[in-house]
Amino acid sequence: ILLFTMVDSQYFLPNDIGISALDCTEAFRLLSPREKLYAHYLSRSAWYGGLAVLLQTSPESASIFVLLQRLFRKQPAAQLESMATAAGLSPEEYQAFLVYAAGLYANMGNYKSFGDTKFIPNLPKEKLKALVWQSQAFQDSPSEMEALWDSCSTLLFSLEDQQKQLGLGDKGVTTYFSGNCCLEDAELAQKFLDSKNLSAYNTRLFKNKSEEGKASYEVRLASAVQKGESAMSYLKSYDCVFMVSRGDYAYLMKKVSENLEKAKNHAANENQKRMLEEYAQSFTFGSIEAHKEGSRFWIKDKGPIVESYIGFIESYRDPFGSRGEFEGFVAVVNKAMSERFAKLVSSAEVLLPELPWPKDFEKDRFLLPDFTSLDVLTFAGSGIPAGINIPNYDDIRQSEGFKNVSLGNVLAVAYATQKDKLTFLDEEDKDMYIKWKGPSFEVQVGLHELLGHGSGKLFVQDEKGNFNFEQDNVRNPETGEQITTWYKGNETWDSKFSTISCSYEECRAECVGLYLCLNKHVLSIFGHEDEDAKEVVYINWLNMVRAGLLGLEFFTPESKSWRQAHMQARFVILRVLLEAGEGLVNLKESTGKDGRPDALITLDRSKVHTVGKAAIERFLCKLQVIKSTADVEGGRALYEGYSAVSDTGSHNFLRLRETVLLRKEARKMFVQANTRVKGHVELVEYEGSAAGLIRSFTERFADDAEEVEAHLLELNKRDAPCWC
Repeated sequence: ILLFTMVDSQYFLPNDIGISALDCTEAFRLLSPREKLYAHYLSRSAWYGGLAVLLQTSPESASIFVLLQRLFRKQPAAQLESMATAAGLSPEEYQAFLVYAAGLYANMGNYKSFGDTKFIPNLPKEKLKALVWQSQAFQDSPSEMEALWDSCSTLLFSLEDQQKQLGLGDKGVTTYFSGNCCLEDAELAQKFLDSKNLSAYNTRLFKNKSEEGKASYEVRLASAVQKGESAMSYLKSYDCVFMVSRGDYAYLMKKVSENLEKAKNHAANENQKRMLEEYAQSFTFGSIEAHKEGSRFWIKDKGPIVESYIGFIESYRDPFGSRGEFEGFVAVVNKAMSERFAKLVSSAEVLLPELPWPKDFEKDRFLLPDFTSLDVLTFAGSGIPAGINIPNYDDIRQSEGFKNVSLGNVLAVAYATQKDKLTFLDEEDKDMYIKWKGPSFEVQVGLHELLGHGSGKLFVQDEKGNFNFEQDNVRNPETGEQITTWYKGNETWDSKFSTISCSYEECRAECVGLYLCLNKHVLSIFGHEDEDAKEVVYINWLNMVRAGLLGLEFFTPESKSWRQAHMQARFVILRVLLEAGEGLVNLKESTGKDGRPDALITLDRSKVHTVGKAAIERFLCKLQVIKSTADVEGGRALYEGYSAVSDTGSHNFLRLRETVLLRKEARKMFVQANTRVKGHVELVEYEGSAAGLIRSFTERFADDAEEVEAHLLELNKRDAPCWC
């Protein structure tokens, strides 16, 4: 019984979950009136687009969102509480409902953005129904509210095996593909997209009933325009038909474009104006080429006071690894922190040759990027990262450049840790860990984003047969032999390595961070010298191996699949460092003071610069060579081998996973401010609580809530038959 309860609890958000307000008061105050208007309209654009994530996550997410919006628009959390009491909910059950609602808003759906597991309300279904029936929203519109409840209540609480996590086919739930699609369909669609030089980033795939014995597919582009060019294509070698259509999330894309046009009137320079024009084109017509062009202007817009990016960006949650989830952020530069990152950028060309691969495997020239620390004003999407390296378009990153950002006000609250909640560490390490976790993570994020994602060359033969490397001279440092594989034509890293591409690349970037943080010059850039520098290195490496252990929470034994790219990457690094031996890392199972299973992970600091460095050096070189040479087979064998979680070998990782689940701490949620124009732009802030998070969302769409909700339900209804 204990085991059932323990595992089941991963599908609830705990009542005491950490919820923090993202503080951007000072950063916003320092903006000029024009910059505030620019930030306001960009934020509106991001928030409208962010609603698409509901439709990208699960069949029921949009309906649940509308149900919650209608409840809380009529009655704020404090008022609704008396209805909850009348409906028979205890204070704990009402708090559980508020936490669930906050979780749905924070994740933009009912699956965790970090880990992709479903979460359900931690109270009986009958009690939640009674609360809905007691509410003012129900009294005002009983038939509408009942229909809304009926449309989503079953899936809202369901924990059938397939519904417990996101995934393709029988492995989970996805709305990137219709319910009748499997991995083979995804692979076939990728071949079609490659043949037409189309990107998958802003698409979804719908498989229709066969026509004349041929499979028929619709590739749907996200765009405001619903009509226009549609291409019927016949893939002869595979005996199937593809149609490309427009108009996915049409209403939302229209709102995104309209607000980008308004932001353009307050842009600071020509690059910003051209960038926003191209973005608006992209969201209007579904053109990734226009988004790429906008990204080129964005790269040229060096050191803006108000920084932003918007689009279908990260492909972590597409089970195939090619389709982007919508996100948009608006942030203000933190000048003091940015100076440190600028020094790191100026040292990049000295640090790149330190990486453990031959110079042929490095970009021909390093394009010095912007690297700034930002305080987030708005981050719309399913979650907020600590750092970002964008754009994700390989062709632009390789030849034109990129930008790095570290999100300072996110780092400030996301990684603050209480000693009594620190698991799996020796008591002697805990105080040091709390003291140095923030500074060490800042170093790791900087190296990971700039020199991790920013390094390494892809060997390409273009459509005209030209190579971007000396085919006859470049040797594989692992074998000493000539290179025999490379990327051809329109092939990209994502399209070639598909399901492993995201996690593999995060692993490579994390390894670069571990490797280069051993460099004294790097540490001094961040203000760490002598003994302090040693502590930063030790805690950075200790944090990585602990994160590898914590990563087991995100592995699903039933499907043998990982649900979070970064945590899989950290587990792989833990395996590599355990394999290095010589007492570098020790991982032991134990029994805690509470009598329940526990574990202890330790790192021998005297061996980090020797055994540790050598192990990461070897592994990092392998990762880069495989990536450069498009060696998919070798990459899968290596990465999936280290990603395997079993109960055999020197460590019983399946049993350790149960221990990790037993002692896990829920990931924090963030409350973000709103902006509104009343003659001038006002910043509206909310308290760091479930009620504050809920209120921020009900006020976010205050002017056109009914219209937005009606369109969301219409978009959801249109696709409902596709998920069966």
